Amino acid sequence: MQKQNEYDSKRKKTLRWGYLFAVGVLCVFVLFLTRIVVLQNTNVQEIKDDYINKNYREATLKAARGNLFASDGSILATTVMRYDIYLDFKTMKDTIYSNNIGALTDSLSKMFGKSRGEFRKKFDEQKKKKNQYYTLVKGLDFDEYDRIRNFPIFKRGKNKGGFIVDRNYKRELATSEIGAGTIGMDNGEVRAGLEGAFSKYLTGTDGKRLEQRINSSQWKPIDYWKVKEPVDGEDVYTTLDLRIQDIAHSALEKQLITYEAKHGTVIVMEVETGKVRALVNLRKNEDGDYEDSYNYAIKDNIEPGSTFKTISLLAAMDDGFIDENTTVNVGNGVWTYAKQRISDGHGGGTYDISDVLAKSSNVGTAKLITKYYAEKPQIFLDHLKRWKLFDKMDIELPGITKPKIVTPQNKRWNAATLASISYGYSSNINLLQLTTFYNGVANGGKMLKPLFIDKIMKDGKVMYSAKPEVIVNKMASEKAIKMMTSALTKAVEKGTGRSIFTPNLKMAGKTGTARFEYWLPGPMKYRASFAGFYPADNPKYTCYVMISEPNTAKSFYGGTVSAPVFKEIAGKTFLKTPQNIEKEMLVDRKVNLNKLIEPNVKIAVNNKQMPSVVGMIGKNIIPQLENLGYRVDFKGVGRIKEQFPLEGTIISKNQRIYLSLQN
Repeated sequence: MQKQNEYDSKRKKTLRWGYLFAVGVLCVFVLFLTRIVVLQNTNVQEIKDDYINKNYREATLKAARGNLFASDGSILATTVMRYDIYLDFKTMKDTIYSNNIGALTDSLSKMFGKSRGEFRKKFDEQKKKKNQYYTLVKGLDFDEYDRIRNFPIFKRGKNKGGFIVDRNYKRELATSEIGAGTIGMDNGEVRAGLEGAFSKYLTGTDGKRLEQRINSSQWKPIDYWKVKEPVDGEDVYTTLDLRIQDIAHSALEKQLITYEAKHGTVIVMEVETGKVRALVNLRKNEDGDYEDSYNYAIKDNIEPGSTFKTISLLAAMDDGFIDENTTVNVGNGVWTYAKQRISDGHGGGTYDISDVLAKSSNVGTAKLITKYYAEKPQIFLDHLKRWKLFDKMDIELPGITKPKIVTPQNKRWNAATLASISYGYSSNINLLQLTTFYNGVANGGKMLKPLFIDKIMKDGKVMYSAKPEVIVNKMASEKAIKMMTSALTKAVEKGTGRSIFTPNLKMAGKTGTARFEYWLPGPMKYRASFAGFYPADNPKYTCYVMISEPNTAKSFYGGTVSAPVFKEIAGKTFLKTPQNIEKEMLVDRKVNLNKLIEPNVKIAVNNKQMPSVVGMIGKNIIPQLENLGYRVDFKGVGRIKEQFPLEGTIISKNQRIYLSLQN
């Protein structure tokens, strides 16, 4: 009987717990159903706004901008990785912190030159606050980052050591031969120079990642949750030749210093292709040094002066009004036309057509052009229109000016305007447009668009390759072009450019000495110019040199101020064995030609092991690694000095490889 009672008691107890469990399950089920009903009738957007949007956000993950190269593969501008370091003191365990904080502050003191006590005081404060996103330092390069991440506590990583790394990209110029004015920039608001011109290729596609709110003003990236990977930009190879650029830079700078000028410009264009091989703009800064900070070649319209006579006389040659037998009497070098006094600075008498150019006669040019076009100036101006001298040039570089030439429709036009235009006044044209005209003469009458881009590459593959673009197929008759080339050659051999004559290199060109701001009181200001091409009998390069506001006490003529720059560039870029050029012209002070010689080295990743690339030329190796599927971060130019990962390390696809380069 007693056993029966014990059995009944246990049975009741078990049933009671069973009922309780069933009731509990039923309650949970009811709550679950209730929750579903509530969620179905709840404003999800309200929850998102109240919690998710307040504590998480989608942030931009910047794409790396493509590299900007010279035509020979030398890097002009590159994107380098910079590292910002943050600390999560809440993640750091108290024991790890207390046991290692002394060694950590000692290491930081040696690296940043601050006292250990300063770091210790700040860290203790942040540890007490349990700050999860304390800013330690920003903008470290890879070497600095590689050093700091191995410090005590930090080497335990993010989850144990509270070491948070945020990687950012920074644009850096990689060469001193080309200044910021030519390379330019694109900061999202202002676009200038080569960077601005090719921004649509260089700019990649930004990615997205999530960030979590830490406090009212700080957001911490969630590294493992990337909504969208960034796509890096393409690499752009410009037409600039670093060796020619350096020669032009050195020659111009030397002359600017000699004549104490305000600023100067050099453009070197390849005749056959229209590719701009050098573009130098230097101006004197407040310290008296010359820097490349403004692109005078395209952004300033100027009255060209006597270099425009080539344009005027080619029009008359093409129309058949003048030929080799044409002569003009310039009298005593002074002529009044339509109440305007026109004068020469080079004697008088009767000139043949080549003498008009060789002696740069204002009177001779004005007499010829007014004789044949005064009654119908539009015929003359139509030549200028056909040569695109009224049009804004369609080039990649932003900021180029549109020419301004006075026409009969302009209220400034008067009876003397045509004469003024003929020898380089009453017109404002940028230097690149003038260079393009001279290059057309050098190219047998075929005018080409100036090219600044050579090719575009992505992951080692050529995406685009530039070809010469003809803008005027036939500027003038073959006879007129030959006549003009002969006259320009004589100008160097016997005329105003004779100071640069050398029998070793046949050059053709025209001097220019133009006054500007002549309507203002004070000392007269001049621009000295020289435009031409070489070799005259088989032109390879066209070059335009302009130097503004030389010291008039020393000289201000194009033949003495600017022509020597042209000669130095011609001699050093073309002659193989110069004999009649000053020794100083033959010294390359900045460019080591051995650095341009590239061994054809191929690399391979065998058994997923990182190969040794130290000592190899970076511009050969980087595209190969990228083609193999690896992401490469590098700094500097030249040969690879250091690599990470080290040789033999197992690496996987899409892994980042860090290289340090140095010439």
